[in-house]
Amino acid sequence: MELARVPFADPAAGLAHLAGAPDDNGKHLKINFDHGTTTLGFRYQGGVILAVDSRATGGQYIGSGTMKKIVEINDYLLGTLAGGAADCVYWDRVLAKQCRMYELRNRERISVAAASKLMSNMVYNYKGMGLSMGMMIAGWDKRGPGLYYVDSEGTRTPGKVFSVGSGSVFAFGVLDSGYHWDLTDEEACELGRRSIYHATHRDAYSGGIVRVYHMKETGWVRISDQDCKDLHYAYKEQAANAAH
Repeated sequence: MELARVPFADPAAGLAHLAGAPDDNGKHLKINFDHGTTTLGFRYQGGVILAVDSRATGGQYIGSGTMKKIVEINDYLLGTLAGGAADCVYWDRVLAKQCRMYELRNRERISVAAASKLMSNMVYNYKGMGLSMGMMIAGWDKRGPGLYYVDSEGTRTPGKVFSVGSGSVFAFGVLDSGYHWDLTDEEACELGRRSIYHATHRDAYSGGIVRVYHMKETGWVRISDQDCKDLHYAYKEQAANAAH
C-alpha cells in the first residue's frame, strides 16, 4: 500500500514547535484548532441511517457551510467525517482504494467489518502523530447491515447507535427518545434529520445543510439535503399546528 510519507519522524512534535513559533508580525500561531461537527448513524430493521451537518469550523471561524461529511466509499459502503476534515477525507479515499483492490483480488465485495478493520489498522500506525478523526463506517454485506465507529486512536467499535462531534450530546437527546428497532423507513429518516437539526440549533459549531442517507440491501440511497434554517421554520410550523 502506497501512502504519502510524513516529512519527519514525529509530526506531532513538529507541529508543537510550529505552534509556539511567531509569524512575520510577531504573533504566535495557533495550529491546534477546536473542532466542531455533528454526525450520527443508527441501525434499525430497514438498514442503516446516516445523518450529518455540513459546517466546517476552526475554532470560532467557519471555514465552510457546505462540507460533505458523508463519503461514498462504494455502492455498499459509506463513511462519515468528524475531526480534521483533511485527515478524514484523505483516509476515506485510501480506504476506498483498498476496498476496490480487495474486490478485484477476491471477486466479491468487502464486508463492513473488514473495511472498518482496514481503516483501524491503517490509522493505528499513525497513533500519536497528530491525526484527528472520529468516523463511522456503515454498509450492507452478506451478514446484513453493519455500523462501526473508528477513530484516530485505532478504536474500532460495532454498535447500533452512534453520534460523533461537538453537537452529539444534543443529537443523542433526540435519538434516545425516538429510537427503536421497528422504525419505518420514513420514521427513521425523520429521526436522523430531526436529531441533526436540534444539534445545529444548540451547538454553534454545527450547522448548514442536514444530509440524510439510507443504507439498504440494494446499496445506499441519498434521501435529502435540507438547510437547517428551512427545517427550523418547518418544525416551528408543525409545532404550532399541533398546538391548535
